Parts: sequence; structure tokens; C-alpha cells
Amino acid sequence: MVAQRPPQPTCLSEFETINRYWDRRHNTWAAKILPGEYYVTINPDEAVATTLGSCVSACIRDKVFGIGGMNHFMLPAHTEHTSDNWMDSATRYGGYAMEHLINTILANGGSRKNLEVKLTGGGRIIADLSDVGARNIEFVHDFLRTEQLQLLAEDLGDIYPRKVMYYPATGKMKVKRLRSMHNETLISREEAYQHELDVQPDSGGVELF
Repeated sequence: MVAQRPPQPTCLSEFETINRYWDRRHNTWAAKILPGEYYVTINPDEAVATTLGSCVSACIRDKVFGIGGMNHFMLPAHTEHTSDNWMDSATRYGGYAMEHLINTILANGGSRKNLEVKLTGGGRIIADLSDVGARNIEFVHDFLRTEQLQLLAEDLGDIYPRKVMYYPATGKMKVKRLRSMHNETLISREEAYQHELDVQPDSGGVELF
């Protein structure tokens, strides 16, 4: 007998544009995020999913209240056209991605002292952007050290794309390494995202609280 599908959980208002679906394989409602997106849920019956190549995802939650989510980001590339302050801009962009995820968790009842982090992604899958994954990994490690956030687990680097399913209520992170290196949709999506990063956003004065 097939278990009855529960009603779709209500999402936070800022995430109404995120694609949410019923995942038959994992028997759960899930929010699927794309490069440059993030998602936070306060519902114990909802997961967050994505597919990663060179990008990194930080899965962060309040371990006491079960409020949490995931981001999906990549630092802007360093090219011959970038300015001398490229590293400052790239780090600022990475900080923007991390801070928005964390601050949304805190704004919805989480506490900074309860935060725990799991990391995945950063694969070397695009030949002409071979160092992007490693640079993303270095950034996110530095960010966690600077902010003194607890890192529980990671699955980073190597050459594989990854499918990720994260359950904020329990903190479980499921990662499937994809053996095929011919995922044209993933590669074209990340290349388009990298192109968008040519204009790097400022953090807007966002600070952790």
C-alpha cells in the first residue's frame, strides 16, 4: 500500500518562487535550488535539494529547533579582465551567499550558538574553470573559521558532480556522486551562472547577528 502524500508545507514568504515538489524516491516534500539560490525551511517535513558541479552548498541548521536550509554558490572567476581587487570582491560575494542563509535562519527563530554546518560540492568538472571548485572550498573553510561556526561533515572536491538532499529538521545530508561527466545541463547551468557573476554584487552591509 502506497503511503498517502501529506499536504505541501507552507514556505516562508521570501521563497515562494523556489521550485518545490514531491520527491517520490525519498518520500518527502523538497525545495530544489539552482545556482545562486538558497532556501530555509521551518517545517520538519521538508528537505532541500540541489545538483552541484564546481559550486558549493553549505547546509546549515539550528540543531535545537531544527530550522535550517541550504545555499548553492560559486565565487566569481578570476580572468584577465578582472581588477586588482578581485579577491576582495569574490570573498564579499561568497560572504553574501553565506550571510543571507544564516541570517534567514536566525530571523526565523534560530540561534547562532546552535548552528551546525555540513558542506558539499566543489568538484572539478569544467576544464576551463579547473580551479573554481578548489577556490570555493578554500573560501567556505575560511568563512567558517572566521565566524567560528561548527563544521560537522563535508564531502568536497574530486571530479564528480553531486546530487544533494538535506533535511534541516534532522541535519541529515545525503550526497550521491554522479559518475557520468557528460551532464551538459549541469555544466551549461554553471557556465551561465559564472557569466552572471561578471557583475559582482556588494554584500549590502549584511552582517551576522
